[in-house]
Amino acid sequence: MTGKGIVIREAHFPGRAPIEAYGNGGFRFADMSHRGSLLCLPSGIHGWEPADPLALTVADFDRLLAEADKVEILLVGMGRELRPLPAALRAALKAAGVASDPMSTGAAVRTYNVLLAEDRAVAAALIAVD
Repeated sequence: MTGKGIVIREAHFPGRAPIEAYGNGGFRFADMSHRGSLLCLPSGIHGWEPADPLALTVADFDRLLAEADKVEILLVGMGRELRPLPAALRAALKAAGVASDPMSTGAAVRTYNVLLAEDRAVAAALIAVD
């Protein structure tokens, strides 16, 4: 990402913040930028590296599942195009009481910002796009 601001190197921002921009392989939020994917949770915004962004697993969401009691809905930005979540992941999220909604990363960012502004119990897993 280019532009002003601090680059996140520790891969954790302790708080909730809207996503200001996405693309070029990363995201901008809270006057900072991060290259790579993000997991936006009640505990903060974390750098996130799923083992295979094209085949997400339950293990990729361990951090989210640890905070599931604070999350109503998970928006999953799947990259440029919508792909369904694997059945095992959908089942694990449902068992934890978390509704999931896969969509493109752009749509997930926009929806996350709206729900965050409404003070909803929302989380987002955002796969970076170029």
